[in-house]
Amino acid sequence: MGAVSIDRPPGASVKPASHATLLRLQIPLLAACLALSGCQSHRSDVAPSIEFIKVPPAAQGGDEKVETIAGRVHGFHSGQQIVIYAHSGPWWIQPDPDHPFVSIQSDSGWSTPTHLGLEYAALLVERGYHPPFTLDLTPTPGGPVATVAIVKGSGTPTFAPTKPLKFSGYDWGVRTVPSTRGGSENLYDPDNAWTDANGALHLRITHRAGSWYCAQLALIRSLGYGTYILRVRKVSHLEPAAVFSMYTFDEFHGDQYYREMDVEMSQWGDAANENNAQYGIQPFYVPGNVSQFKAPAGPLTYTMRWKSGSVTFTATRSSPDGTASTIVAEHEFTAGVPTPGQEKVRLQFYLVPSDKYPLQEGGEVVIDKFEYLP
Repeated sequence: MGAVSIDRPPGASVKPASHATLLRLQIPLLAACLALSGCQSHRSDVAPSIEFIKVPPAAQGGDEKVETIAGRVHGFHSGQQIVIYAHSGPWWIQPDPDHPFVSIQSDSGWSTPTHLGLEYAALLVERGYHPPFTLDLTPTPGGPVATVAIVKGSGTPTFAPTKPLKFSGYDWGVRTVPSTRGGSENLYDPDNAWTDANGALHLRITHRAGSWYCAQLALIRSLGYGTYILRVRKVSHLEPAAVFSMYTFDEFHGDQYYREMDVEMSQWGDAANENNAQYGIQPFYVPGNVSQFKAPAGPLTYTMRWKSGSVTFTATRSSPDGTASTIVAEHEFTAGVPTPGQEKVRLQFYLVPSDKYPLQEGGEVVIDKFEYLP
């Protein structure tokens, strides 16, 4: 700091400053220094952040393979931990719900096994945080979640292998790997889906080596707005724990609730449930997003008319000669209806957990035709 000159009359003598004067001069300087010091201290505080050091491949998830994901945390404090999610359909906690927390090491590093996903999310969370098993929406910071870092899986994304199948003039892929549809793990046997000599599609649930094997197939391409028609033979014979459904699903867009719209036939594990069918759009927990009804015995035609701002479901029963049809149940949704994206139609025959009415024999569903009208 340069010298300060003070103007004074010529020849005037300079008296030493008194202690009180010096103190009055020092106090403002001390306050300025403290203020500056405080600002510097505030600027040195580092906001928490997460970096990835090892990123697993980008792949459709499944229980059959795990890889290591690792990284480092900056600006964390004692008691915080890491929680990992893998994005495959929903965001799934890793490596499993019983072991959701990853410790941060003394060098600020962390590492854990994870099942594969198309993306991975690392959350820095406070002590006492209870992470959900799955998330439909991309995780974001807030409350006990101090910060979130998301990274795409490495390499070109790979998807679970499927078995090709032609049905009603369309190309489908038959699922070969497990899924958690219905709230529990379902195994799949590609041989449980096939077409007969008349072109009808057969879906079965079978029992082998102590496990139930289900059936699922998905269209190879998305179709968007239009009318979807499914002609199904009787489903009134299904066991309470069996479920047959036609639905749309976009596994890349949880923010759109996967663009899921459903026609489902099941008693959901309860034989006392008089309604054995329902229409729905996601999320199911929103009042008004599910319409249940009783599907009668015999063949039925299910129609889903999807257009901007609405989707209308109809179940009809045709007369024996096919000249007339009767509406069994109809419902229109006008709120929360998704717009087209990468959704694809899926046909699935699977089971749900039921302590009171567990699956006993499996079963079979026959679909005579699938049709789409733009």
